[in-house]
Amino acid sequence: MEAAGARALAAARRRGRRLQAPATLKEQRDPQPGRRVPQRRIEEDQEEAVFREVVSFTPDPLPVRYYDKVTTKPISFYLSSLEELLAWTPNVEDGFNVALGPPECRQPPLSSRRPRTLMCHDMMGGYLDDKFIQGSAAQNPYSFYHWQYIDIFVYFSHHTVTIPPVGWTNAAHRHGVCVLGTFITEWKEGERLCEAFLAGDERSYQAVARQLVLIAQFFRFDGWLINIENSLSLAAVGNVPHFLRYLTTQLHQQVPRGLVLWYDSVVSSGQLTWQDELNERNRVFFDSCDGFFTNYNWREEHLERMLGQAGERLADVYVGVDVFARGNVVGGRFHTDKSLELIRKHGFSVALFAPGWVYECLEKGDFFQNQDKFWSLLERYLPTHSICSLPFVTSFCLGMGTRRVCYGQEEAVGPWYHLSAQEIQPLFGEHRLEGNGRGWVKMHCCLEDAWNGGSSLLIRGLIPPEVGNVSVRLFSLQVPVPPKVFLSMVYKLEGPSAVGVALELTTGDAGSCHVGGISALSETSSRRSPRPLRVPPTKLAKWVGRCGQQLSGGWVQRCYEVNLRGCLLQALFVNFSRPPGSQEEENFVCRLGEIQVVDASSLLTPLPQVQAVTVSQVRWQPAASEGESGPAGLRLSCTLRWAYLPPHVRCFRIHCCRGSGGDSPCRAPSEPERPALLGLAFVNRYRIVDLAVAPAEPGRDGRVEFLVEPIPKEGFLVPRAEWGRAAMLYSTPRT
Repeated sequence: MEAAGARALAAARRRGRRLQAPATLKEQRDPQPGRRVPQRRIEEDQEEAVFREVVSFTPDPLPVRYYDKVTTKPISFYLSSLEELLAWTPNVEDGFNVALGPPECRQPPLSSRRPRTLMCHDMMGGYLDDKFIQGSAAQNPYSFYHWQYIDIFVYFSHHTVTIPPVGWTNAAHRHGVCVLGTFITEWKEGERLCEAFLAGDERSYQAVARQLVLIAQFFRFDGWLINIENSLSLAAVGNVPHFLRYLTTQLHQQVPRGLVLWYDSVVSSGQLTWQDELNERNRVFFDSCDGFFTNYNWREEHLERMLGQAGERLADVYVGVDVFARGNVVGGRFHTDKSLELIRKHGFSVALFAPGWVYECLEKGDFFQNQDKFWSLLERYLPTHSICSLPFVTSFCLGMGTRRVCYGQEEAVGPWYHLSAQEIQPLFGEHRLEGNGRGWVKMHCCLEDAWNGGSSLLIRGLIPPEVGNVSVRLFSLQVPVPPKVFLSMVYKLEGPSAVGVALELTTGDAGSCHVGGISALSETSSRRSPRPLRVPPTKLAKWVGRCGQQLSGGWVQRCYEVNLRGCLLQALFVNFSRPPGSQEEENFVCRLGEIQVVDASSLLTPLPQVQAVTVSQVRWQPAASEGESGPAGLRLSCTLRWAYLPPHVRCFRIHCCRGSGGDSPCRAPSEPERPALLGLAFVNRYRIVDLAVAPAEPGRDGRVEFLVEPIPKEGFLVPRAEWGRAAMLYSTPRT
């Protein structure tokens, strides 16, 4: 990294550009050419780095593998050959594609014997709008949000080494779902590739395995689907079990809960002949790794034969289901439930291949309705999972929207798509009261309004005259709770409805669970309704300062304080009750904007500060020609990097203030400029692309200031004084 920095500095100097380290205030006003002094000035108790640039339109090129060649936006990438795989080493540019962390804890764990559900995402060759790590302005993109049904997510493409785009990894891990990349070989080229690393001695296949482990470890995803779809020589196929065992062992050592799966293709003789089952011809591969993904043209007799082959490892057999229904398959499309019924009948796991069918083949305008319909038909065969860690915070954002909203305040209008920004999604579906079934509640994701992000959860329902309330389970939990917990719910009712809205929770370990600040719904129920806080504790005001208030846009926040001892939090519900005195049928439409469950003690822990913000990889472009609207404008692209401890943060919000003079536009003594939101970062770096800035006036510096706002996992806003910041002064070259 130091050598790379030296090369960049030398290149800048060759172009007549002065790229200086952070300068003192005196040095800003009286810069000395060529001098590089690593100092920082202190202003308003916050460290700010100041960099100097001379505008030049001859930028250093960025590596195309890591950046879109047109926009210079960072992109996820794949490897196309064995040579590329063996040559890959972690690079500073790879940092954009690193996931936040491993999968969140969930119950039951993947190691349990319960049959699992694998989703294999194969869509139009892959690396579409999802490749843009910092998001894009895509309209009507594909979105997946039924994560509570899924154990494993595979990103599939026909490139040799498919590295999952980091947005998918972040979204899946937030829901506790493991993510696998794909290693695939096909056709004659695949035969040559396999001969090159499998037909020789162990050093060749071990080198490939070590590279695959290193890639998964570095980018923080969880393993590989191995898909050899070409014939193998006897020498090569003889080494496949050794390769799989070595890869699996190494992965388990380096990646917690790592997983290697084998696809049903080649048999032990080396022939490419899909079996549609686990049998003696491919059993050796199953015995050498963590699981077996069958081909799709099976019948029930195949499942029956596999019972003896799988033995105690039934859950490690993932029976393939092609949702497109290609070939001689049992079911697919909106009849996929027929396949799942047979698979679950025999106790196997399921591998759903290309459930994006609902997006690719049906009307885009009906995507959400079709996706909800597809998964609702499978719901009874898909066991749900429980979240088991705090803090638990979600704004129900899908990672997309038609505008951006921050705590009720609109920040930007226009379509956006950013998978890493997807928040934890609830248990979607329709729930009816037992008995005559007249009372019901149904949940939908909705882009029309949001409290934070781009979407909210829309809940419609009916309370029949004979009952007082209806409720719906939002989340399944298995959380050992600390002594004091704060809960918050942001919601609003659509229309004139006077229906009551309340948060409810269920607690386990009833024999030893002691609860304070909460009331049970009945003597025999573990469902409890906490009492809202009217005045929040002073120390927690930054988190619950809006409790009980009517907020902008019609939103309301309810906060709760619960004292617990020896309890297990098992579920969160929202309850809707009829207004006092009402005897009529009550229809309601409620929008949920946010749910938070937070350990009270974590709110008192000081947060680390964003430090050492730097500006590099600068590119200038002219924005308009002279005479159109005064002096020609400029477009600035550059990379910000900073230091921060990732476990404490959900994401970073990146802002800027633009000015034409040396003084900070964000800190003017009267009416400081409100920073403009540029985007979200989920690593300690952000690529600014084509930012419009004013041209520097002759003899004066232009100035742009960048601010890095950390968003804690607990979900409150950090004061601006604690944000990281860096400024860049720029000038026109001397003639």
